[in-house]
Amino acid sequence: MYRRLTAAFTAIALMLTLPLGASAADPQAPAMQPDHVVWPQAGALPSFGKPKHLEVADVYDAPGDLKLLLSTLQGIVNRALPRIYLIESQEEGKTAWLNDLHVPYTVHEDAWDIVRMFKDEVRGAIVYDPAIPDSINVATTLAGIKDAVAVSPELAKTLGAAPYNLPVLEDLQGRFKNRLDAYTWQYEHLWNQTTHRMLIGLSPNTSIRIPPGIPASFQVIAEETTQERDAKNRQVYDLDLSAYLGQESVYLRFDDAFPQDGWGPAVHEVTVKADGQIIARFVPGTPEEEPFLYDRQESQLSSGSGGHRFADNGRYFVYRFTPPAGTTQLTASVDMWNQFKVSAGNEQPPSSERKEPYGYLRDYAVANKAMVFWLESNVPEERALFEKILSSVEPGTPYLGWFSNDVAGEFTGVEITASHGVYVLAADWFSNMTVFSGTKLTEPAPKPVEAPKLENKIYVTYTFSEGDNLQYNQHRMRVLWDDPNRGKVPINWTSNPLLYDAAPAFLNYYYGTATENDQFIAGPSGAGYFYPNVWPDSSFSDYLRRTYPYLQKTGMTIPYVLNRINGENVPLSAEKADAYKDRYHATGLFLSWEDRFGAQVLDNGLPVSTIRGIGTVQDGKNVLEAAKANWDGNSPLFVSLGVLAWSMTPTDVAALNESLGPEFQAVRADQYFSLIREANGLPRQP
Repeated sequence: MYRRLTAAFTAIALMLTLPLGASAADPQAPAMQPDHVVWPQAGALPSFGKPKHLEVADVYDAPGDLKLLLSTLQGIVNRALPRIYLIESQEEGKTAWLNDLHVPYTVHEDAWDIVRMFKDEVRGAIVYDPAIPDSINVATTLAGIKDAVAVSPELAKTLGAAPYNLPVLEDLQGRFKNRLDAYTWQYEHLWNQTTHRMLIGLSPNTSIRIPPGIPASFQVIAEETTQERDAKNRQVYDLDLSAYLGQESVYLRFDDAFPQDGWGPAVHEVTVKADGQIIARFVPGTPEEEPFLYDRQESQLSSGSGGHRFADNGRYFVYRFTPPAGTTQLTASVDMWNQFKVSAGNEQPPSSERKEPYGYLRDYAVANKAMVFWLESNVPEERALFEKILSSVEPGTPYLGWFSNDVAGEFTGVEITASHGVYVLAADWFSNMTVFSGTKLTEPAPKPVEAPKLENKIYVTYTFSEGDNLQYNQHRMRVLWDDPNRGKVPINWTSNPLLYDAAPAFLNYYYGTATENDQFIAGPSGAGYFYPNVWPDSSFSDYLRRTYPYLQKTGMTIPYVLNRINGENVPLSAEKADAYKDRYHATGLFLSWEDRFGAQVLDNGLPVSTIRGIGTVQDGKNVLEAAKANWDGNSPLFVSLGVLAWSMTPTDVAALNESLGPEFQAVRADQYFSLIREANGLPRQP
């Protein structure tokens, strides 16, 4: 992004800053043409042409290889002018954002109509190797470089025949031995042909869609009825599975009994006996578990408590046991704890272990000729290549997408990227960015609201999480925002200032429908997700200075900062705190997501408030009741609650706030920090 270009990369980068068709040698070339990608040197992300008419296909239920074909086609076509729009999600309403664009469109019942319509704009096909899933990402990178589409071997045959007649430009089948081999080849052979102003991290495939909830053929056989979080209910539970004999196998599924708060089942050891004989005994995470692990879904492993597998929120995992023929009694003894819901059945359920390609964000990668990869930061050989790639870009480069290995991957991944001066934009489930990047911000940001008179009260401010996440802005936040009880209570909405480039249409909707009680603040940790303390001091202050205009233009001038080292929250260093004060000019900032709250003024005069995270209304009541019990009433008390966006809604916040007594007052973030400043003898504005 903001960097000094080496001679080897200057030509490539310069081309990307100019409209297509303009010459770098032409001093009269316009600074911007509406129908082309434009990426000024001062811009965090590129802008696309303004969409005039969109050809729309609903691919929500389409096969994965067709989604891959269409999204890479979309990248090539929309690079010149956004004309293709794919409906890939229904969470926020299939056409909610499409209609908000106020652009005429045509819906095609047959997605292949769009392929036929634009086949002449692509040069051919790149065939991925189904045996090496990561070749899907290499094919995506090649598609952007060669103006091609990425396809499965089966679809390559279809496209090679009439009426498409697309030649195969590259066939990756048999070329790579494994993931590392694929990405090493890509870096060595394709890096110099891709943009160096962004990196894309995408899983090559995703689990097939599993119907929500426990399968209808399963029955719940054990369930914790209280919200246990401290393992005090840990014991060996004996489960009789005999009623499910009669088919080839018996399936045992573990779900979170209280998915709203994230303390699901934790399983340390499983022993299964058929007519008294042990047929399975294992600790999760060991080789002995693998033969029985039918569907791990998004469950996770922990080395704590001797090793265990856990599944929080909507996650689950399933074991399959195949007893000897003629078995009359089948039992499972499970050492487990916390909020478990265990169900059993003998009909084989669909499994998330079955994978398929997907299209999200690939249009953007292809259109910008970005390199796409998916490296495990906790595997030494893969981490080494990851860091080699990060070392090849300048500080201030965005990494769009996400990381493998869920939460552990997030902590490690963000720490690694930040250590190289690279910031993260969670966007692996962002759809149609090549369309939304062609819109413009037309609605003004909500104005600040004056703080009330300072009194001896408990001032509470509520802040929704996930603001670093561009796809959250597109999907879950839209659902929360349309809650009829939004606006009844002051709420801070963490968001990403770089939506100014990525999707101004989102900001137009949110700003145009905001109430006086809605405030937008910058999600972790400003313009992008990074951990400040590990970002090199040599470029950090300059990065904040260069991105501060995005905070100004979007009105997100109060940052919420996450700052972690080795997965642990840590205080801001004096150097990083000074940079936030001097470069972001904030009245204060929120810090961390903790099991405690607190507000302080740093030595440099910057107010910092620690966010106490809550996942339920009862969590909030417990925190605020404890705060009141420990408050002397002789001075104002400041409590910042972080509201988990995946489990709570504005209706929940309103219910929590209505339960409070007159000694509490809910305020917006700007009011909150103005009051903190006044209470500490500082001017309300810095």
